[in-house]
Parts: sequence; structure tokens; C-alpha cells
Amino acid sequence: QVQLVESGGGLVQAGGSLRLSCAASGRAFSTYGMGWFRQAPGKERDFVAFINWSGSNTYYQDAVKGRFTISRDNAVNTVYLQMNSLKPEDTAVYYCAATRRIPKVTVETYDYWGQGTQVTVSS
Repeated sequence: QVQLVESGGGLVQAGGSLRLSCAASGRAFSTYGMGWFRQAPGKERDFVAFINWSGSNTYYQDAVKGRFTISRDNAVNTVYLQMNSLKPEDTAVYYCAATRRIPKVTVETYDYWGQGTQVTVSS
């Protein structure tokens, strides 16, 4: 069992930055791949980024490549999403999730989810 709690969301102007954190409970955190997803009002939940259990492999949605960076610190059971050059279209609720399965880009693959944190980017 893994419990996830996101933090770090907020209101930022276009071009600004935010760093999201996802704190996990449980000693098995380091055995899970971790993903970030986002959901805008009226839209489906979409994949944003993935990092494998060790942090050696990452994968991003095309729209955020070069702007967002996912990382993790297994010593403190936390995964991060550094978001730079934010755009209004990045506005959404951001969720972190944990999986031991593939494919890594689909919602159905993930077994545990946080409650989400709101990110709002003003133009």
C-alpha cells in the first residue's frame, strides 16, 4: 500500500515556474515507477511525465519536454516535478501516481493516486 500526497501547486504568471512535490508513505516507494498526470476542467486525465524506480529513466509528454523535469529522492520517499516556462495551457489539477506495471503513460496502469494539487497559469 502506498499513500501519496501532492503539494506545491498555486497561481503563477505565464513564463514562471513551480515545483510540485509528491510525498509517499510506505517502505516500498523505491520499488515503484512514479508518474505525474494532469486534468483540466472538462477534459480527461493526461500523462505528463514518468520516472522509473531508480530515477535512471524518465519519459515526458511532448508538450512539456524541455520545460518540465521529473526527479525522485528515494531516501525521503518523494518525487518532484519542476515546471518551468509555464503556459496558460498547463493549467490543471496535477496528480502523482505509482505503478509497477507498463505501459507507463496510461491512467489504468497506475495503482495508487494522490488527491491532486491545482496549478493555475495566468496569461
